[in-house]
Amino acid sequence: MTGHHLLVHDGTFAVVTDSGDISGARGASPDGMFSRDARHLSRWQLTVEGSSPELLVAAGQAGPDRPLAAVLTPPGSGHEPPAYTVFREQAVADRSLAERIRLTSNRPVPTTARVSLTVDADFADQFELRTDYRTYDKTDAVRTVEALQDGVALGYERPAPGGGPGPEWHSRTVITAVPAPDKVTHPASGTARTLEWRVVLPPHGNGEIVLQACALPSGTDAEPPRVQPPATAVAGLAQENAAFTAAAPRPRDLIGWTELARACEQGLADLAGLRVPAVGPDGEPLRVPAAGIPWFLALFGRDSLLTSLFALPYRPGLAAATLAALAAAQGTEYDPPPASGWERTRRRQGENAPRQEQPGRIAHEIRHGELARFRQVPYDRYYGAVDATPLFLILLHAYTERTADDALARRLEPQARAAVEWMFQDGGLAELGRLVYGGVPLAASGDQSWRDSPGAICFSDGTPAQGPIAVAGAQGYAYDALLRTAALARKTWDDAALADRLEEAAAQLSGRFHREFWMPGQEFPALALDGEGRQVDVLASEAGHLLWSGILDPQHGARVGRRLLEPDFFSGWGIRTLAAGQVPYHPLSWHKGSIWPHDNALTVLGLARYGLTEQALAVVRGLVEAAAVHGWRLPEVMAGYGRDEHPTPVPYPHSCSPQAWAAATPLALLSALT
Repeated sequence: MTGHHLLVHDGTFAVVTDSGDISGARGASPDGMFSRDARHLSRWQLTVEGSSPELLVAAGQAGPDRPLAAVLTPPGSGHEPPAYTVFREQAVADRSLAERIRLTSNRPVPTTARVSLTVDADFADQFELRTDYRTYDKTDAVRTVEALQDGVALGYERPAPGGGPGPEWHSRTVITAVPAPDKVTHPASGTARTLEWRVVLPPHGNGEIVLQACALPSGTDAEPPRVQPPATAVAGLAQENAAFTAAAPRPRDLIGWTELARACEQGLADLAGLRVPAVGPDGEPLRVPAAGIPWFLALFGRDSLLTSLFALPYRPGLAAATLAALAAAQGTEYDPPPASGWERTRRRQGENAPRQEQPGRIAHEIRHGELARFRQVPYDRYYGAVDATPLFLILLHAYTERTADDALARRLEPQARAAVEWMFQDGGLAELGRLVYGGVPLAASGDQSWRDSPGAICFSDGTPAQGPIAVAGAQGYAYDALLRTAALARKTWDDAALADRLEEAAAQLSGRFHREFWMPGQEFPALALDGEGRQVDVLASEAGHLLWSGILDPQHGARVGRRLLEPDFFSGWGIRTLAAGQVPYHPLSWHKGSIWPHDNALTVLGLARYGLTEQALAVVRGLVEAAAVHGWRLPEVMAGYGRDEHPTPVPYPHSCSPQAWAAATPLALLSALT
């Protein structure tokens, strides 16, 4: 975000301006302090001598061992230079924004500085801040202000539905300072408050104010931690993150390609910051990779599973935590309830924002915000993904195989068996022979593959496909999941009958896929089959996922791999989601021509699997060079323009950064080459 800076730790993040302020912006790049999907600071504005200070040095990039720092001054001129300089430091830790305001006198006589900080919290749910034109009824909400000896507490309450006892939702932001403010004023209507100090500075001496804004989300009983300077907070974070990023194996020790190693190291640093709290099947505390910032700092089934897969050879603990957390949230009932069978269940999808929960299904998204709690959005536990369940099974076997430790596979055997049965029953494998989703128009139900933007599953003339849809990549995931779970059944669970059943189902799925999805005229697989079994004939990067899963035979796989490196697909920076030149191609679309690093990572792993080393290396080079342009941090998505159209990668305007599976992409590239 241009002109903004990110601070993040353990599920809490803050976005501040170059000067360290928060203005309460909305839209594509909201600023504020956020925790558990709510904005706990919507205003944090410093004034000195009654006006905004002038910015001398914009806040630089915060690091794991240093706070965000900016330099400001009160108004001055060449004839009357500023009386003092303001050094501002900020960090996020313990659900809090910590700030140190250090004032350094520039005069040989005592100087009194007038410092004010205006604060507010709108407690907006993240879904309210997006530019999707949706509104949510919160007319029963109450906001409060409580004066404290050393600051102020801002509160927010909503009553239980139906008038039950006590508040259903009660959030607070507690703002405290050392020294305590001289006074707290009410600058305007609403809950904003201004904390004011008169700081006496000795000749050429210093004074300081240390502040803390602590988020206490609903359901949090803990008291705010003691006020500590940002440098102290960062010291603890540096030790914690170093244990994750510097642990063996280190990328630089595995490959002599310095640029790829740097991208891997940046990715590990980002993954350290993107970990958020979760719980396992027995309530044990976990830390799992969240999807990304600003909108997706939460556990996402598909994103967290693929991120953990990419990082598995290097940080297997992420996979263990992700598997346990998703097992704890696995579906156990129907929401909405089916009348009978798969056919009846699919007709209800998309009505009244149901969770789309089904027994054995792995969650797609788990939120803790106000709107989710009141079911104004379905995301407290949302299951609308066709691919999270097979990816769960793939990761469980991959983790067991990689670590040579079957304890987790034994512990999660009931959840794995339930996931397999979901694929056969509600997933449609038994009845339809394909893994499918959606029985209503996609405008109502939403797409449930990773291409989850409107119209992304479309024919070559741009017409959107209608459900129930069998997207190609999900068939590959199902194939791989069946084979991997068969291996677990045979070697770990001692169930040869289940292993035989799953191996037979995988063979049937592969044969059917070649017959139904392959387009002989294009020598390429269809993106999907629609509800009438027609091939969705657009040329899409989903084919690279088929290489990764291994569902294609060697001859078809080789054709696909080489085709993906043709100029209409490969931009020089990466493989486009749709080949250029087709009617629906748009280089600035979300999924119809843009370039996603994680999508390319799966393709590179697939190219390596099929022995297409030259093609894999070409994609890796493009992604590494794109990472270099972005300070070694790959963005979530890039525009589809090629090197012949612009000399550097063109940014996508709404890309998350950092984003988990993009952060883990260099690790997948490293695995493909070593």
